[in-house]
Amino acid sequence: MSRIESKVRTLARESKEMRSAIETVLERAEGGDVKWVDVRDDITSGQWGRLIEKEILVDGDEGFRIEDITGVQAGLEAESDYEYEEIETTSWTKWDKGAGLFTLLLFIGYAFSSVRDVIGTSVDLVIGPIDAVLPFYAVIMVLALATGLYSSLLRVGLMDMEKMGEYQARMKDMSSRRKEARKSGDDEEMDRLQEQQMEMMGDQIGMMKEQFRPMVWIMFLTIPAFLWLYWRVWDGQGAELGTLVVPFAGEVTWTTGIIGPIQMWIVWYFLCSMAFTQIIQKGLNISMSPTAS
Repeated sequence: MSRIESKVRTLARESKEMRSAIETVLERAEGGDVKWVDVRDDITSGQWGRLIEKEILVDGDEGFRIEDITGVQAGLEAESDYEYEEIETTSWTKWDKGAGLFTLLLFIGYAFSSVRDVIGTSVDLVIGPIDAVLPFYAVIMVLALATGLYSSLLRVGLMDMEKMGEYQARMKDMSSRRKEARKSGDDEEMDRLQEQQMEMMGDQIGMMKEQFRPMVWIMFLTIPAFLWLYWRVWDGQGAELGTLVVPFAGEVTWTTGIIGPIQMWIVWYFLCSMAFTQIIQKGLNISMSPTAS
């Protein structure tokens, strides 16, 4: 595949209008040469500019000429049956919806001590033996390690990175085209792109669904552990946890506000969680960046 054919195929996939513009330029070209006056009634200045930018049209003796007529024809022929279909969104299963509902109910635990007691004592059956043999800072490190591990695995297992890449590629392309139309002052192209952007609202909703699905399961597992920490510090035997020495703050308790009202146990948990998540993703070669096909 030649360079020009590849560029024509990419442009032809942007929209039916862009494909039609390329066909118009090819049809009006005489011996490969074409002028803006020959096509301005049928294509927009933005589309004309895209062809120049992609070097499909280059400077000629009189106006412009098509760089590679054969490549343009091959590119259009290859994309002649291309259909502009919506990206199929991922459907949530009944388990996903159930986990989401349960996660919402778990938030009640932060407001009612009776709920914290039930969840705290239940989770303590699992974490209690670890808490009995390790200092509290190490217990938080263990929870942060577990959080980083299952968070990374759930994102990989439940989020379709290829589909996310398609969503982001479409939005990036739309942003680029709007920028070019605004720069060239092409109001007609801006109006058309505005309509397309409104039609792409479904893509934004689909991307949010892709991102939120693994988050539901992550919160489903994390909130009980976080509530146990809250219960352990405030409702359990928090006074027995002792003090610790931290940079700039000196000797503090686990309930001391370190960053404004944010207490020491929360700061330590998030620092450990972020660090372990990075280590796990590097160690397991897990990429969180979407990839387009």
